[in-house]
Amino acid sequence: MNLHEYQARVLLRDGGIPVPEADVAVSPEEVAEIAGRVGGDGGVVVKAQVHTGGRGKAGGVKLAKDAEEARSHAEAILGMTIKGLRVDKVLVAPIADIATESYLAVIIDRESQRPVVMVSRAGGVDIEEVAAATPEKIFRLAIDPRYGILQHEAMSLAFKLFDDIKLVRQAAAIISKLYAVFTHVGASLAEINPLASTPDGAVLALDAKIVVDDNELDRRPAIEALRDLSAEDPAEVEAREAGLSYVKLEGNVGCCVNGAGLAMATMDLVKYYGGEPANFLDIGGSSNPQKVITALKIISADSNVQSVLFNIFGGITRCDDVAKGIVAAIEEFELGRPLVIRLTGTNEREAVQILEKAGLTALLDMDEAVQKAVEMVGEVA
Repeated sequence: MNLHEYQARVLLRDGGIPVPEADVAVSPEEVAEIAGRVGGDGGVVVKAQVHTGGRGKAGGVKLAKDAEEARSHAEAILGMTIKGLRVDKVLVAPIADIATESYLAVIIDRESQRPVVMVSRAGGVDIEEVAAATPEKIFRLAIDPRYGILQHEAMSLAFKLFDDIKLVRQAAAIISKLYAVFTHVGASLAEINPLASTPDGAVLALDAKIVVDDNELDRRPAIEALRDLSAEDPAEVEAREAGLSYVKLEGNVGCCVNGAGLAMATMDLVKYYGGEPANFLDIGGSSNPQKVITALKIISADSNVQSVLFNIFGGITRCDDVAKGIVAAIEEFELGRPLVIRLTGTNEREAVQILEKAGLTALLDMDEAVQKAVEMVGEVA
């Protein structure tokens, strides 16, 4: 679950991390009021609050010298669309006097199965750019979760960011506090970029990003309450509410599969045979026909999808129930693109009969089905 920047800033501040005063607004009038309150003589930055990168390049981040200019920027930003997401809120924060910009993050490293603290003096830009161009500028430390980050470890990392001992001590305290926030909210990522020093010798968090592991939400209802469904992909929201695992991708072969492992193998085969998967969609072990209907609705709503591949290996999942769901779906709405079905396993004979009665064909071989789905891209159903 992604948090908005304004939500992440509150969590950092509650964790004792120095964050400049800022506020969120939903109207140009609110933006002007906040700008007059927090801007001072230095002006403010107006930042679109959407769950995507590239806000600045899309015109969603603007500097304003006074409240009236902030109001004007808000009129342009509020209501705009960035990567398919509508901007309904903006963060208004003071423009800081910056001496240096650094990068600080805590992230779950799947390989070492530990939290890893990452720091770099090359802050203020995308860390991916730094990693690609100058990886030697990034320093990493894996943390033993039994003990958390120790004081000497935080100091060692802080010395990678600053030479002045006063700044080092402040940075070390922030590193320790960020790790505490990371564990408290069940995050998979907690990032400050930039972690800035000012000419008067203060170290501040000027930006904040937190991604919470969905598996942690049942234990943290206060964090789950921060979820903003209006800022998420509607298809992913619908899938989650239906008990489906769905991730939209950029390809044109819609995939509906049971089981995450089979879903990954299916996407690999789509790539192998020259296609591009349009999504990851796992209906899970359940063979509830309604899940199948919802899955096909989500896939068919994606305008990039040019063919649909159903790949079911029935164990717990009953092939006949899946077949009933497919038939019910195509009777309920127009799919609008070719459908390739592969069913094998529990009750596959019954499933084949159900599909044939509806004028549909089921394949048994996975490679054959994937090849056919790739070949049928662009054909009219």
